[in-house]
Amino acid sequence: QVQLVESGGGLVQAGGSLRLSCAASGRTCSDYSMGWFRQAPGKDREFVATISWGGSTIDYADSVKGRFTISRDNAKTTVHLQMNSLQPEDTAVYYCAAPGILYRYGGRSRSGYDYWGRGTQVTVSS
Repeated sequence: QVQLVESGGGLVQAGGSLRLSCAASGRTCSDYSMGWFRQAPGKDREFVATISWGGSTIDYADSVKGRFTISRDNAKTTVHLQMNSLQPEDTAVYYCAAPGILYRYGGRSRSGYDYWGRGTQVTVSS
């Protein structure tokens, strides 16, 4: 079992930045790929970014490419999402997630992930 806890959300003005963190515990978390998803009110949960267990494969949603950066610190079993140039449309609850199988790449689909955190709210004011 893997437990995931997000932090770093908050209220920021358009154009500002936030850094989200996802702390993982349980098993050997450095052997799991990790993903970030977000869900805005009234919308489906959507893919934001993902990183493979070794960090060599990274993918972003087109809507955040060039503005968001995913990274991981395997020594601390933490994954970060640096979010720059935030816009009101980035307002959502942000979730981190991990697959249920070691070394498996989660990809862009929610079905690729079995463990989910409870989320952290990001609100961007215009």
